Amino acid sequence: MGSRQVSDWQGMNVTVAGLGVSGVSAARALAGLGARVTVVDGGTGETHEARAAELAKAGIVVRLGDAQTLPEGTDLVVTSPGWKPSSPLFAAAAAAGVDVVGDVEIAWRLRGPDAAPWLAITGTNGKTTTTRMLASILTAAGLRTAAIGNIGTPIIDVVLGEEHYDVLAVELSSYQLHWAPSLRAHSSAVLNLAPDHLDWHGSMEAYAADKGRIYEGNTVACVYNAADPATEELVRAADVEEGCRAIGFTLGTPGPSQLGVVEGLLVDRAFVADRHKQAQELAEVADVNPPAPHNIANALAAAALARAFGVEPAAVRDGLRAFRPDAHRIEHVAEVAGVAYVDDSKATNTHAAEASLAAYEPIVWIAGGLAKGATFDELVTASAKRLRGVVLIGADRALIREALVRHAPEVPVVDLERTDTGAMSAAVREAASLARPGDTVLLAPACASMDMFTNYNERGEAFAEAVRALADEHA
Repeated sequence: MGSRQVSDWQGMNVTVAGLGVSGVSAARALAGLGARVTVVDGGTGETHEARAAELAKAGIVVRLGDAQTLPEGTDLVVTSPGWKPSSPLFAAAAAAGVDVVGDVEIAWRLRGPDAAPWLAITGTNGKTTTTRMLASILTAAGLRTAAIGNIGTPIIDVVLGEEHYDVLAVELSSYQLHWAPSLRAHSSAVLNLAPDHLDWHGSMEAYAADKGRIYEGNTVACVYNAADPATEELVRAADVEEGCRAIGFTLGTPGPSQLGVVEGLLVDRAFVADRHKQAQELAEVADVNPPAPHNIANALAAAALARAFGVEPAAVRDGLRAFRPDAHRIEHVAEVAGVAYVDDSKATNTHAAEASLAAYEPIVWIAGGLAKGATFDELVTASAKRLRGVVLIGADRALIREALVRHAPEVPVVDLERTDTGAMSAAVREAASLARPGDTVLLAPACASMDMFTNYNERGEAFAEAVRALADEHA
């Protein structure tokens, strides 16, 4: 289905699944367009009831404590991204012949005739950083833009808002792509693919297929990672507009139709007059903050999308220089007694942790938490030669310890059983005792944080606080 006119929503019975940020945004927007909206959520309690009361003022019905029954007369179900495709509500919708879509799909359908094109980004890791890098580059080019989607302001609110944009930098998760069948971006990138969220998708094949939806209908460029053949395969499988090009990015010397790195420079051999003989300098590696390998890859992907939109080389350089990464993403906290302390609490899976570990040497690694079904043999094998020592924390630390015994038996390991509020401080002190001047103590847990912390932000803050306390002692 293509874009719906606003009038198409008048009188439609829409069921919104989930009372989170995107669900509330969708409910308000569609009610404002004249739809009859019912929100269903399995939760109860004060927070849910307060949100329900606010929505009721807008004429929206909220049904708490039952997320399985499809309200009678439903014409369309709009789901929050986290709801699994196997949810009983969706089975009921399928049985009734009712479509299920997500907030991204609704936003796409609500776009006006002069709507800003979308430059879309997905991948297992690096999505937010790359999307914000892209927005910084577009801003440096003098374009009105915003980084939206899986970050920032709800995407429906941006599409329906009064501010006019020239182009949007859109981060999309595999969940969001699963529920967005009509999406057709100007250009898109899949940064990388590694096993993640398999409990939601059911298989790696299904996960990859949902990521690959981002390329469908692209008009100018499908950007892929030359070091990750699975991303190029997704481009090959996509049904794109005539003339849309496959554009690779690589940390090595780029071939034609690629962006890459040559002698400390980010260069473009894709969007130049003669890509077989010419390369255009875009920026220096030193312009990327921080210049870790996986972050340089992020910068190249962002540059490729910007160049696909016609951005000049100088804006790529200026945008990368102006960009500042979010907290807890390979963030240098301090140097204490000649040892660097780096917070990459956002490395919540093995793929992200491997990229982080590849950026430093030698390393005292702080790892552990909730493994989410992950295994650690490949990660440890790839990183073993860089490790000075390891400090393990969290519920599933034994899985990492066992992988270390198998693949890096000579590396000293401290196994912390503590899960109290002082556990991170103890981990930092143990790491400091293993480290030598010139080493990096790296928090790259390769696990989720919810066993000990509210989220990865809180885990990162605990690490930074412990490092600052250590620095004060050495001052």
